[in-house]
Amino acid sequence: MQVILLEKIQKLGSLGDLANVKAGYARNFLIPQGKVKPATKANLAEFELIKAELQASEAETLKNAQAIETKMVGTVCTIQANAGEEGKLFGSINTTDIQTSLAASGFKVEKRNINMPEAIRHTGEYEISVDLHTDITVSIKVVIEASQEA
Repeated sequence: MQVILLEKIQKLGSLGDLANVKAGYARNFLIPQGKVKPATKANLAEFELIKAELQASEAETLKNAQAIETKMVGTVCTIQANAGEEGKLFGSINTTDIQTSLAASGFKVEKRNINMPEAIRHTGEYEISVDLHTDITVSIKVVIEASQEA
């Protein structure tokens, strides 16, 4: 199915590009999310009318992401967790825990934008990347400490 991209989508293209995607992906995800429109003659004509507006909104989104990036660079998230004597956690640290820690630091990010290779199961320092925009990824440090039980 051929679609018109209404925003930049990683691995598909930029705003205004025509892309071929599977029909189910377009119907079930891209179209309901407002990311694309089917590439019909009517939609192509309508896109030309709203293209400048979409480009301005895309530029604004990029500018906001760059502002957040400058604040977020060098951020260290410290998370307290129950751990055994050798530093092995009882459970694991996942994207929800990191999202909560970032929210406490004043950064609002979605779980799906936090990239972790796997769940964290030991105390220590870890490098995690956060996608703020399709072009902007910030690396943050996550420090896992054993909680002090009284």
